[in-house]
Amino acid sequence: MTSLLVLVVLVLVSVAIWQLTKIFDLTQVGGDADNSQVANDNDNNVNGYLMFAFLVFIYITTIVCVVKYGHFPLMSNSASEHGVEVDRLMWISMILIFFVQTITQALLHFFAYKYRGKKGNKALYFADNNKLEMIWSIIPAITLAGLILYGLYAWTNIMFVDEEAENPMVVEVYAYQFGWKIRYAGEDNVLGKANVRYIEGINDMGVDLADPNAQDDIQASELHLPKGVKVVFKIRSQDVLHSAYMPHFRAQMNCVPGMVTQFAFTPTITTLDMRETPEMQEKVANINKIRADKSKQLVADGKEALDPYTFDFLLLCNKICGKSHYNMQMKIVVESKEDFKKWLSEKTTIAQTIKSQEKKAEEGEVETDSTKVVVDSTLVAQKLK
Repeated sequence: MTSLLVLVVLVLVSVAIWQLTKIFDLTQVGGDADNSQVANDNDNNVNGYLMFAFLVFIYITTIVCVVKYGHFPLMSNSASEHGVEVDRLMWISMILIFFVQTITQALLHFFAYKYRGKKGNKALYFADNNKLEMIWSIIPAITLAGLILYGLYAWTNIMFVDEEAENPMVVEVYAYQFGWKIRYAGEDNVLGKANVRYIEGINDMGVDLADPNAQDDIQASELHLPKGVKVVFKIRSQDVLHSAYMPHFRAQMNCVPGMVTQFAFTPTITTLDMRETPEMQEKVANINKIRADKSKQLVADGKEALDPYTFDFLLLCNKICGKSHYNMQMKIVVESKEDFKKWLSEKTTIAQTIKSQEKKAEEGEVETDSTKVVVDSTLVAQKLK
């Protein structure tokens, strides 16, 4: 509501200024004012100086944004091996953009002033200049070719997975409106077949239990990853187009209905270690300060205060997939191999869980809340040896 009122006020102020300008023009009727629609030397001088003023405005705005908001981008705390390469490519691109923007804007506004219209001057026209055309064609072409080749090289390294040599752990990321489910491959490190037609009861990922490879598969409501182990993510969607986005790992891949997409990375820092980094502690402190200030207002209004924020890696959806898209996130826990094994040792396979559920149904002890069922396994532990 406040934004709407501000917008209405701005519109009314603009209309008032426009009307005042018309009144001012009417007061000049009969005077010595030049009402010609053709620009004179004074008009051109004013516009020339305004170009310099706008150039200063651009530079000041850029500097203010860098100083005030420069700490928001995740540019120096990558939590995956390939993230370092992604960050390096991003820094190179940003430095080139800032350099080119600074030089070209300065030249653009300077020439707009230098070659402003003057009475008696005639513009020099020439059809072409081979030297200039070579300069402004070859230099950008070489620069862009370098960026593209470097980007392709980095992308190839990121996407290539030598499964025989690296022996990665296989994990399925399953997207639906509006949440995520995780399925780990078992001892065979091969995910069983799955299809939406098989979704029934607690088998909410549609796993084909007739497939031998599915017998040791495990399902989880939270994504746990062992530090230093290569993980291949097989990504599916149940309904619409989603995007699996893990910003701290510099990982993103579309989740396409009817198709399995893939992304792989190796986590390099645990959740606990990331919380201890100075940069993350500064970010968390800043967030908690904002939450504390907001809590004062909430308490004054008789509402509950906000809980303090604690950092966690997150799996997010980066596609606008519906009205609850904003709420589509899952916590990612990166831990040591030992802690990961311990976490797995407390779980059971999907097949075991379904058999247990069927047995309860036969005995009349049906679990009514399927969301309470936690399904995982200890069978992928050998991947961590």
